[in-house]
Amino acid sequence: MKSEALVAIASPLAAEVGPAFYFDGATVARGAELGLDVFQFYALGRGGVLGNVETPVIVSAFGYFNAATVDQLWNTARAIVEPRVAARAFMECGHEFGRTHFGDVANLKEYCAAAETVTAAVHPAGLALFAGLAGEPLPTDLPARAMHLAALLREFRGSAHLVAIVANEIEPKVAHYIRRPEMMGVFGYSPEEVPAVTDAERTRLVQADAMTDRLVAGPYGVLNDEQADALVAGLQAMKAALAS
Repeated sequence: MKSEALVAIASPLAAEVGPAFYFDGATVARGAELGLDVFQFYALGRGGVLGNVETPVIVSAFGYFNAATVDQLWNTARAIVEPRVAARAFMECGHEFGRTHFGDVANLKEYCAAAETVTAAVHPAGLALFAGLAGEPLPTDLPARAMHLAALLREFRGSAHLVAIVANEIEPKVAHYIRRPEMMGVFGYSPEEVPAVTDAERTRLVQADAMTDRLVAGPYGVLNDEQADALVAGLQAMKAALAS
C-alpha cells in the first residue's frame, strides 16, 4: 500500500480511536479524584507531558484554543496537581480504557508492532504534543498498548497539522472555525470572537491539509504491505469495538 493511501485510511481512524478515552466516564471520575473538573483534567492531562511549563507553551501545543481559556484551565489545574502526575494519570485512564474495550480485539500484537514502527520513524521537531507523549513509557499489555499508540498516532497527525496551518499562514482560530464552527464556544471563544473567513483562507486550509498528508507520509511509508494492512486492520477493529 502506498504511503499516501495508508495515510488517507489510517489518519481518520486514529483521530477517532486515539482520543476516545478523553471524556469517558472513568476518565472524568479519575480527574475528580485528583480535584480536577473534566476540562482541567483534559488540559493538564494532555498537556502535562510537556512538564510544569508556562501558559504560552501549552497555547503553542494546543493551537486551536482561546489563549485566555488555556491560561485559566492550565494554571488553576496545575495549582492542584503537578502536570506530569496528571499526565501519567490521564494516560493510565487511556490504558484502562483500552483494557476495557479492546481485550477481545484480534491481532493487536501485529497492529502495535506496525504503529511502533511508524512512531519510531517520526522526527519530533515542531511536534510538541507528539514528542511529549512519545517520551512516556508504553504499557506492556496489548489492549493498553494499542490504545496508547492510537493516541500517539493521533497526536502525530494533530501536531503536524498545526505546523502545516502555520506554514500556510492561517490563524489557528480561523482553521478551527472553518472545520468545526459548532465547537468555538467549547474552545473558549465568545460569539464576538468568531472570525470572518475569506475564500483565500479556505483555500489555504485545503493546502494545509495536503501539506499535513505529506508531512506524515514519510513515517507511514516505512511500513511494508503486511505491516500497513496490520495497522489499518487494528485501527478498524478498535473502532468497531468502540461502536459495539
